[in-house]
Amino acid sequence: MDAFLLSRLQFALNISFHILFPTITIALGWFLFYFKLRSNLSHHPVWMRIYRFWVRVFALTFALGVVSGVTMSFQFGTNWPGFMEKAGNVAGPLLGYEVLTAFFLEATFLGIMLFGIRKVPNWLHTLATFVVAAGTTLSAFWILSLNSWMQTPQGHEVIDGVIYAKDWYAIIFNPSFPYRFAHMLLASGLTASFLIAGLSAYRIYKGDNKIAPKLALKTATYTAAVLIPLQILAGDMHGLNTLEHQPQKIAAMEGVWHTEQGAPLLLFAIPDAESKTNHFEIAIPNMASFILTHDVNGEIKGLNEFEGKHPPVAPVFYSFRIMLGMGMLMLFAAWCGTYWLLRKDALPDWLIKVFIGMSFSGWIATLAGWYVTEVGRQPYLVSGVLTTQDAVTGLPPANIALSFSLYAALYGVLLIAYIRTLMLMCRKSVGIEEISAEERAQAKLPLSPLQAN
Repeated sequence: MDAFLLSRLQFALNISFHILFPTITIALGWFLFYFKLRSNLSHHPVWMRIYRFWVRVFALTFALGVVSGVTMSFQFGTNWPGFMEKAGNVAGPLLGYEVLTAFFLEATFLGIMLFGIRKVPNWLHTLATFVVAAGTTLSAFWILSLNSWMQTPQGHEVIDGVIYAKDWYAIIFNPSFPYRFAHMLLASGLTASFLIAGLSAYRIYKGDNKIAPKLALKTATYTAAVLIPLQILAGDMHGLNTLEHQPQKIAAMEGVWHTEQGAPLLLFAIPDAESKTNHFEIAIPNMASFILTHDVNGEIKGLNEFEGKHPPVAPVFYSFRIMLGMGMLMLFAAWCGTYWLLRKDALPDWLIKVFIGMSFSGWIATLAGWYVTEVGRQPYLVSGVLTTQDAVTGLPPANIALSFSLYAALYGVLLIAYIRTLMLMCRKSVGIEEISAEERAQAKLPLSPLQAN
């Protein structure tokens, strides 16, 4: 393999590992803020117990996100020097804004949130939780703004092959940014919801009969049930925006090789790049045109319209279907869970196991969607402006292969350790005693219906 392919594989590995953790912490920060507010308003100890468990999960996840983000940024200089040389006038400030306005904010108040719960006034600790949650969202704002600009660039000019900013408002709020930002925030909400629901279900499955995991499971399930329809709506709007600005990506997602009206929706197919056709198609007639153009006879441009300027079809085509398939599973689990919790106030054993199995389902959907976005931009690094080939390093392939191997080994160990630590935290919590009757009496707390059950 040459330096170009190895550099792409290494960056894909790094971004894939890194994005696992922010996609949890962005929404988990807001869950923590909700738990803290419920604790403040109700004065019920169970909400603080939920907060204390999940703040430890947040701390662990945040730490891995920071570490993997730092190593990822090194590659701009080592593997993709052409990107910073030609697009650094735009990328550099946006990354700098993320550090100055978001990361420093998170880092400053994170210590108060984690270690100041008994050392600072309650209002300050609540404020710190809010600021950390807002900081994670603000961080996503700047990163998604830069990445969206790379997808749909505007507000710049190119002089002697170097990109210069002309209009920062146009750069930040580029055409795809609102849709991609909303799509990512909802994806994070679903990822955190299923993580909370899955680990809470695991605690219940292991014999934890306390109130905290049951209440956390309810909160996460209801949240997921609300967010998944919103995500479907946001995804539809994002698809329409992509059709307008990146029709070649849509053609790859739908497996449309030749421009056609009334294009079918392919549920399954095997794309063949050499013959420019699909094998073993299972399709719904006219449905792709209806979804994308809201007209059963709407026209979708085929890949033949973008010869040499369209992405590899198979990765985009399959990743898109994995994302959709996981989304449908999330919809099923969230709505089934909501039904059982509202009707029976508990989940049946089979649904408990479904939630445990889907603890990290958000990761699968997020990674699949990210591959659709990033691979779908090829062969460009900045769409229509800078090709990926023009930005790659001139380092010997052996050097890149060595660093790629080391990254893969390290990330594999860290990922296994992270998941194992979460499981150990859940199993350990099973043995922690519930709040005693004396503690409830001292706090003058009545038994809630959940406690009575």
